[in-house]
Amino acid sequence: MTNKTVLLSAAMATMADGDTPYGMCRDAAIAVKGAEIVWVGKHQDLPYDFADWPVEDFGDRLITPGLIDAHTHVVFGGNRATEFEMRLNGASYEEIARTGGGILSTVNATRSASEEALLADALTRVDAFIAEGVCTIEVKSGYGLDTEAELKMLRVARRIGKVRPVRIKTTFLGAHAVPPEYAGRADDYIREVCTPTLRAAHDEGLVDAVDGFCEGIAFTPAQIAQVFDVAQELGLPMKLHAEQLSNLGGAQLAAYYGAMSADHIEYLDAAGVLSMAKAGTSAVLLPGAFYTLRETQVPPVDLLRQHQVPMVLATDCNPGSSPLSSLLLTMNMGCTLFRLTPEEALAGVTCNAARALGISDVGTIAPGQRADLAIWDVSHPAELSYRVGFNPLHKRLFGGDE
Repeated sequence: MTNKTVLLSAAMATMADGDTPYGMCRDAAIAVKGAEIVWVGKHQDLPYDFADWPVEDFGDRLITPGLIDAHTHVVFGGNRATEFEMRLNGASYEEIARTGGGILSTVNATRSASEEALLADALTRVDAFIAEGVCTIEVKSGYGLDTEAELKMLRVARRIGKVRPVRIKTTFLGAHAVPPEYAGRADDYIREVCTPTLRAAHDEGLVDAVDGFCEGIAFTPAQIAQVFDVAQELGLPMKLHAEQLSNLGGAQLAAYYGAMSADHIEYLDAAGVLSMAKAGTSAVLLPGAFYTLRETQVPPVDLLRQHQVPMVLATDCNPGSSPLSSLLLTMNMGCTLFRLTPEEALAGVTCNAARALGISDVGTIAPGQRADLAIWDVSHPAELSYRVGFNPLHKRLFGGDE
């Protein structure tokens, strides 16, 4: 595109007008100057100031904000396809773990991989996201579980944004699991490895946010609080894997610290929802993990609606519980498995996802916003959630550029 362009389309879902479904505007025009949107509205209302700007007419296509995946683990070594096969042949989690499987296999593969190998592998997944109109991706560490490997993962995540046209938000997830060398000594791991590594990552400028896994198979609320205390001291925003397999009060802990989001939350109760609503903590729903693990406890979507907790959809792309690299399929899963509406699904990967990452210049189509846009070969936004295994992307603009 040129430095100044007017985009025309039959329909535009701005996701910025709460009074109109999808913030829909028909016969739309968007004036883009450089990387910024400078005017939005109906074509007939386009000011004369833009009359001599070059025009790109997308005809009957739909324009939406560029998509945002607010929860991923795209940097990791190896894969767990053989474990998937073993489970289907009847092996238990314990049997797989005894043979060196489970998260331990990913930790070993990640620790032994070079930065170049991790980057090359991660880009295969990132490219799949970009091909579906994704412009922003959150990337977590958490498969290194020692200082060297955690910093390596975060450096790789930062590099993704330098070699691909995509915004990367990095999250330190040192409190993801207890590594084998600290088995039975979770408190020692938090004190001796996790929090010192967080400080080192912050000093190196590698961290945008801090996460943890609050669950019986991972860390207690008290242990997560130690990590969050350091995050708070460093001025870093927080988020939390909470209430995925049980209810330990993780969402309430996240809300107490003013966390941006609580993620998974299948076992979230009313008290947790109220705490999140009061704190402004978003709910990140991850149907890929729900599907892969064949869970039956669905998140309390009606309660979240009732208390106006913003709902986000994300892939949770990871090698174990959610080997999913399609945000479009995630939207369909959110509607089919969790009964979200198509409008809620699109909000969950645009405006609400931006909020859950603490960024305000993307996620909607409005003057002053960055020109991260997706143009689709569809006429109505519900089609983005309706289809399964189909990518209708016509063009993606990242900061106004193709």
